[in-house]
Amino acid sequence: MDAAILSKLLSPDGWALLGALPPYDERHAMKTVTTLRAQGIAPDLAAAVVTQSRLRARARSKFGDFADGMLFTADGLEQATRLLVAALHARRYLDAGVTMLADLTCGIGADSLAFAGTGLRVVATDLDECTAAIAQWNLRHFPEADVRHADGLALDLRAEGVEGVYADPARRSSGGSGGRSRRIFDPRAYEPPLDSVWALRDTVAAVGIKVGPGIPHEGLPDDAETQWVSVNGDVVEAGIWFGPLAPDGPGRTALVLRTFTDDDGKEHTLSRTVRGSDVVPDVGDVGQYLYEPDGAVIRAGLVGQAAAELGGRLVDPTIAYVTTDRPAELPPVRPTESAGAQAPIATGYRVLDTMPFGLKRLKSYLRDRNVGRITIKKRGTAVVPEQLRKQLVLTGTEEATIVLTRVAGNQRILLVEPLGPV
Repeated sequence: MDAAILSKLLSPDGWALLGALPPYDERHAMKTVTTLRAQGIAPDLAAAVVTQSRLRARARSKFGDFADGMLFTADGLEQATRLLVAALHARRYLDAGVTMLADLTCGIGADSLAFAGTGLRVVATDLDECTAAIAQWNLRHFPEADVRHADGLALDLRAEGVEGVYADPARRSSGGSGGRSRRIFDPRAYEPPLDSVWALRDTVAAVGIKVGPGIPHEGLPDDAETQWVSVNGDVVEAGIWFGPLAPDGPGRTALVLRTFTDDDGKEHTLSRTVRGSDVVPDVGDVGQYLYEPDGAVIRAGLVGQAAAELGGRLVDPTIAYVTTDRPAELPPVRPTESAGAQAPIATGYRVLDTMPFGLKRLKSYLRDRNVGRITIKKRGTAVVPEQLRKQLVLTGTEEATIVLTRVAGNQRILLVEPLGPV
């Protein structure tokens, strides 16, 4: 988005036009643009308001109703922290006694919204002028936020009275196929590089950095907590937290969050933290139950710890499946009268049968059971589920779930029955 288009969007007429659009529907997007142009709306403004309408629809999963009063860029929305997680970021700073912090790479202002919304004073900076202007608009209701078009690394932190630093370095690069941005996994290629942000610890002890969940474990700082976060099964980020922002000390952790709405329409969030330890999991035969740990647990390298909490063993030293002979104890999936309800850390399955991998054998097995619809899960195998499904040519009326994986180094097929989260 360029400055001219942003100016038009923020004009009284542009803002009113955006607010008057019906809920976004991809099927009618081109028709909406054509209608607006027929009404005398400039082509660039017509395209811009429809684009914003599309981005707002996507943004509701991260920002809820707040999205209706915000502006976005495609890359900014992609990288933006959802408010649920941003509020947890803010809680770290509050618990550390921070009252004034610098958001060095604020983007469209997602984290700064949470910081300011919890009463923290924040200096939010971005190198891109239009992005900074969008952040300023999104934070317009929060006098606690001072948004600047500036290089956050150039701030005089002591002179500004900054007690904490937060950064969400850019992890996308232009130049991908079709002109699309592509994700960056090398921390040295972040903008700004992680080393430059880590160096700020010499000035401010409370430093937090959001990084991509695909960040490798090698090279992570020994004096920080690195936490992977999932929301409703999707791994959304990893965060590196230094000093007072990591009160339980350094190491790798996983934070699992599950949200739901109760019968009265009230929203709830369950959480569970898995922390690293020296647990060396047992490895053994497939038992009566199979559990797939949450993605944040897997990314954090804490499958062994999850196996210990589930009371099980791994099916293979290199595969993130846990098996047990008895069902793992199911924690409450909703807050109840008993305190301590926690988010589930794995998805469970009852093992109905197991066999060596073979297309002919599997096809015969499923046909004998009148299976026509199949869910395929896999780990540690090169089999492509879509191709396998076509090769099976199933015509029955029953449904089945199979797991393709390695067990003690050998390819196996497990017929399972889904049990749900644990």
